[in-house]
Amino acid sequence: MGFIGRNGAGKTTTLKAMLNLVHAYNGTVSFMGKNFSENEFECKQKIGFMLGGIFYYPKQKLKNITNVVKRFYDNWDDKAYEGYLNRFNLDPNKKVDELSTGMKVKYALALALSHNAQLLILDEPTSGLDPVSRDDILELFQEIIEDGERSILFSTQITSDLEKCADFITYIKDGQIITSAEKDEFLNSYRIVKGTGEQFTDKLRRKLIGYKKNAFGFTGLVKTDTLQDDTTLEVSAADIESIMIYYERENRI
Repeated sequence: MGFIGRNGAGKTTTLKAMLNLVHAYNGTVSFMGKNFSENEFECKQKIGFMLGGIFYYPKQKLKNITNVVKRFYDNWDDKAYEGYLNRFNLDPNKKVDELSTGMKVKYALALALSHNAQLLILDEPTSGLDPVSRDDILELFQEIIEDGERSILFSTQITSDLEKCADFITYIKDGQIITSAEKDEFLNSYRIVKGTGEQFTDKLRRKLIGYKKNAFGFTGLVKTDTLQDDTTLEVSAADIESIMIYYERENRI
């Protein structure tokens, strides 16, 4: 599941609240049928997580950090960890401050993936990666979920990543869920419409989720089920980025 929303929408706060890293004022989190706060240690054994803003002791070697982290997990898999180090070309004898931003992300992923987690919660995991490295990570995500035994929830600002690998999309705005659905259902629920200034009537404007208007006409986003079959507007499919942009415009000119 791709978790999207503009900066400040509440993505990171939501993920932290799910993991009991910040206080939730209301609501509950359930994991595999169990109340998370009441079974936190047991639940976290089955969760791999990576939050944005990766900070480790800069002068420590990766192997020293790993030796600390692995003690927290009953099912830590040294063989799997070594495999991820090789895949990501990570040298365990390197110090943290010798790694690029992208390599730090890969190291954090190696830690998150090495204790047989059933759920991965990742905050912008592809941020800072070059296109080739990003593609490698997305390919890894596909491999992880192939057996149907594991799931991934990841937030991102890179909508092309979602187009490639997400099965579900949850979009939040100002801390509220706008929609949460299968990706194809999410995309099919919206359409981009274009028309002339004369076609931009008050009745149509009220149907638009958001729009851009200029001297030549307008472009806007509508729910598919509000379109009429005989519309004279130019209608096209909407992508994830367009949906976000028009929702955030809130009918501003």
